[in-house]
Amino acid sequence: MTGAGGRTAAETEGRPDTPLGGGGLADAAPSSDGPADAIGEPARPHASGDSLTFALAAPLEAREPPEARGLRRDEVRLLVSRRDTGEVTHHVFADLPSLLAPGDLLVVNDSATLPAAVRLDRLAVHFSGRLASGDWLVELRRRTATATEPYLGGAPGEWLPLPGGATLRLVERETARLWRARLDRDVLSYLAAHGAPIRYGYVRRDWPLADYQTVFGVEPGSAEMPSAGRPFTPELVTALVSRGIGIAPITLHTGVASPEKDEPPYPEWFSVSARTARLANLTRAHGGRVIAVGTTVVRALETAAVRPPVAEPHRGEAGPDGGGVRALSGWTSHVVTPAGGVRAVDGLITGLHEPRSSHLMMLSAITGTGVLADAYDEALREGYLWHEFGDSHLIL
Repeated sequence: MTGAGGRTAAETEGRPDTPLGGGGLADAAPSSDGPADAIGEPARPHASGDSLTFALAAPLEAREPPEARGLRRDEVRLLVSRRDTGEVTHHVFADLPSLLAPGDLLVVNDSATLPAAVRLDRLAVHFSGRLASGDWLVELRRRTATATEPYLGGAPGEWLPLPGGATLRLVERETARLWRARLDRDVLSYLAAHGAPIRYGYVRRDWPLADYQTVFGVEPGSAEMPSAGRPFTPELVTALVSRGIGIAPITLHTGVASPEKDEPPYPEWFSVSARTARLANLTRAHGGRVIAVGTTVVRALETAAVRPPVAEPHRGEAGPDGGGVRALSGWTSHVVTPAGGVRAVDGLITGLHEPRSSHLMMLSAITGTGVLADAYDEALREGYLWHEFGDSHLIL
């Protein structure tokens, strides 16, 4: 006897009678929300609470890696904004060593990108991150002609047959889009065999997983590339170290970016080592600056600097009396806001973020909304490119 999804009754024992979308997928209304959608906002950036509102025109969305545009990774443009003067200047990323000072410390994310998208005929499953329970957060997406869009169907207990004979069971909703789910086999091994890099509608074709890795990525676990580190090359790293600029790693496995618009971040796994914590504290004690490479690094360092700790479960060792960064690992729910400010970072290298995202709220905590609005106004006027294959922003 054939059961749900074309499997035998023995294969479906203990599962619901119908798979995910049975009779409902074709009727479900697609959501209009998502990273690939047009954004209709006032053209000039202006404050919207603790974030920014502005219009992002389609030509400013980077649709392919810079290498496909005839550039090296470190030849993307670099917008530099200075908090003390409000000055905004324009560079290429390869200029970074001359923009920093000997004794500064770059803290990078060494998480490597997973092929986290599993595609079916009509749906795609984006694996967002492992939870403490061993379950995974996943996002269900409806496949379109060019990429995917959010699919808000599904119910607890439903299951989805995946390529290679795997089965994914939905446990419960974590957010409006994300499900706590359970795969019937090891997720990392399964994704290595059947996954592809997550791609949104502004990227018109598939690119190899190597295009979604950074030079620092050695710990597989990110659903999407920690893209602030993408412009770094081995040659640029050599130039930085030769100038006396330190580099130290943290790990934070990033989840899917698609819920970021108007939604708070969810817990992500991170680790700040004792060595990196000591280097960060010594750098500041000797007058150097701690520059985070990416919002993921800010989140990890600020979690490790907060008293009392906000990551649970965690394990860590105390930092020096009076503050600083301590060794810590676990799942962080910390959200950096202007109200809370930052304690552990003095600058940031990041990409250009969509209107109203929580990333912009974090940037406002570092720069102030006025400086940030001026920088984004300049980026829009000068035609900088957004998203993971786009240009970069250095805040000092």
